[in-house]
Parts: sequence; C-alpha cells; structure tokens
Amino acid sequence: MGHIVLKKKKKKKKKKEKLCVLSAYVLKKNDLFITRYLVENLTNSKMENSNLIALGGNEIRKIWHEEEWYFSIVDVIGILTDSPTPRVYWGVLKNREPQLFTICKQLKLMASDGRQRLTDCANTTSVLRIIMSVPSPKAEPLKMWLAEQGERTIAETENPELLTQRQIELYKAKGYPDEWIKERINSIDTRNKLTDEWQKRGVTEGKEYSILTAIIAKGTFDVTPSEHKNIKGLMTKPSQNLRDHMTDLELIFMSLGEALTREETIKEDAQGFDENRTSAVKGGKMAGKARETIEAQRGKKIVSSDNFLGLSQGDEKKELPHSD
Repeated sequence: MGHIVLKKKKKKKKKKEKLCVLSAYVLKKNDLFITRYLVENLTNSKMENSNLIALGGNEIRKIWHEEEWYFSIVDVIGILTDSPTPRVYWGVLKNREPQLFTICKQLKLMASDGRQRLTDCANTTSVLRIIMSVPSPKAEPLKMWLAEQGERTIAETENPELLTQRQIELYKAKGYPDEWIKERINSIDTRNKLTDEWQKRGVTEGKEYSILTAIIAKGTFDVTPSEHKNIKGLMTKPSQNLRDHMTDLELIFMSLGEALTREETIKEDAQGFDENRTSAVKGGKMAGKARETIEAQRGKKIVSSDNFLGLSQGDEKKELPHSD
C-alpha cells in the first residue's frame, strides 16, 4: 500500500510539472511582442473584440483605450488570488506600494449593477508589473517566466541576431510562409533604423511616431493606416498589427517609404517633430511614385485585401498568394 501511495504522489507531481511546461509554452509561443499579447494568452481569450475575457467561471473586463487594451485590475487580482474581496486586496496592495498608483488609469467599465463605473485599469505592461507584487502561488509561474524574459532580453541586447532568430521562429510557429517572413524581418530592421534616427533627433516615441508613420504610409499607399486596415477587414479587430497582415509587396513598399524617409532625414539633418514630418512627407511621396509606376506596369494595385486572420484566429493555416 505504501508503494501505491508513493506512486500516486509521483504521478501528481508529474502532472503539475506538465501543466507548468504547458503554461510556459503558451506564453512563449506568442512572445514576439511580449507585453502586447500576454494577458490574452494567459486567459486563453479568443474574443479579441469582446469587452470580457472568460476564464472558467471568472471574467476579466477590458476596454480598448489609446491604441491598446486596458484590463480591470480588480478582476485580474480576483483570478490570481481567489480572494473573496479582490477590491479590498487591491486597496491593501496600493497602500503597501504607492508607486502602483502611477501605472493605473480610471476608465469606465460595466459594473455588476449594469452601470458604467470608473474602474482602476492597466495596460498589459502595467498588469505584469502589478502581478509581480501579488504574493500568490498562481502568480509564481508567471513571475518565473518574466524573469526568464529579462535574462533573454539582456542576451538579445548583447547579440541582436538572437532576437532576429526568435522572431523568425515565432512567425514560423504561427504558420506564416517563409518568403513572407523574410520580408517581414527586413521590414522590422528598416523600421528600427528609422525609429533610431527619430529618437536621436528629438521625436517623441508614441503619438509623434504614430503620426509620422501614418504620413509615410499615406504617401506610399495613398490610403491611411485606418483605411488600409479597413480594406483588409481589420477595423473590427483593433489589436491586430496591420503589418502582420500585409502581403510581401506591401511590406516591401512600406519599407521603401521608411528607408527613403530615413535617408531624407539624415540628408537634411532633420531635428524635432516638424522637420522630421517634412522628411516623412518626402519619403512617402517618393515611395508612392514608385508604387504608381509598378502598378501601371503590372495592371494591379499593390494594396490588397488579403490578410492572415486565419492564422491569428487559430484556424487552418492560410498562405497569402505571392504578389506577381
């Protein structure tokens, strides 16, 4: 009998280890833009546009705000701690660590009484920071994973080729075609070179980056990023990255617009937002003229309605047709 009990304990431990490995796999699978997708992976959400993430008998309320998802902190705390009073738990946590106040925003979410009420919310990055302060066994695997990501980030900073290889592996895991992955990686490199210039020249990351990028895209494709997303059927899926749904030719022309903008920026020694805006207009315009020439010769528009939604929704793998 003692042998049987020992066998059962060993089996239970093995199952627990298997669950931890599975959790780590799920988190690492979508590790390209770590903070962007973590909460959805953690809760296994498939309803990107829903304002609720269902997790067993629990729910996490969320809202799209300032171009990213914000989550109800109380709901996250409730799931991580199983506390019967997560609001009180969150209050104690804030009193213990006042700096947590600075990473939260009060946004209106639907309350249990059916009314919209101001609720403490945080984006994915801030939710992760809060989780690090939660002394709960449920949070430990995630804390360990975050520590591993920190170690990996340091290694990738010292050797950027590691990051590139990981990006390739992640796109392959999602089912993207090899030729498309090659163009996507090239586009990321071109984008990073441009944003490095913007950073050195006094452009503020965030809103100003978005404005300049939109100017380049409009000049290149003759449609705004919002219009481009609408053409691809992405407007009802705000968290979808437009570039992850571009065809290989769309990626090439977007990279051309950004490369020409960078060249113009360096040539004119553009400083600050206004001067870099002028460079963005010129870069986008030159790429747009190149696009018009190619379209006239091939008799077909570069901007395409094709997308990779089949991949991002976890359906059967779908390969975009290669541009002629």
